[in-house]
Amino acid sequence: MANLVEDALQATRQSRTKPDDKQEQTRHRALMTKAFSYDDCRVILILYRPTTSDNSSGTMTEPTLAKTYDPKSIEANWYETWLDSGHFACAPVSTATPYTIMMPPPNVTGSLHMGHALTFTLQDLLIRYHRMAGRDVLWQPGTDHAGIATQMVVERQLTEKNISRRDLGRDGFIEKIWEWKAESGGMIHKQLRRLGASADWQRERFTM
Repeated sequence: MANLVEDALQATRQSRTKPDDKQEQTRHRALMTKAFSYDDCRVILILYRPTTSDNSSGTMTEPTLAKTYDPKSIEANWYETWLDSGHFACAPVSTATPYTIMMPPPNVTGSLHMGHALTFTLQDLLIRYHRMAGRDVLWQPGTDHAGIATQMVVERQLTEKNISRRDLGRDGFIEKIWEWKAESGGMIHKQLRRLGASADWQRERFTM
């Protein structure tokens, strides 16, 4: 951490001079963004974004932050980077002290609401904290079949097409339920990823 801070301070001092060529500009930008790993958790420190007087990319002038935060241009790319690096995965063979949270599985019949967002945010805080503290962390994700509720949703969809579950038979109806699970469960999965949930996705489970 001390080295990271010193590098950042050095970059800040150097940024007060205006680089004359693109290679020097690139070097300055690289200095201003420092990435470091601590116990399998990557943290990015961004001090500022180089801008010109008209707020476009180009020759560096004064250190400044963007006036507004644009999550679409930042969060999705970093989330994919975290997934590709394997930072969310647990390591069963590790000798580190384990820390596990079983994600309360959302019902596959719908989408996430504000209550889910609050719960998963708090769990994510705990998971990331213990991961950074060096523990072998597992945040177990999954969805719940919701039983009768799922059957009612699928039956309602079939009724709109003038089809009864008895017309399909048991196997045909179960196939329709699995189709609905893929559609609705996929939405929940996307919502959790959009929240930035650092779950171990390779271990995702479905209760049916």
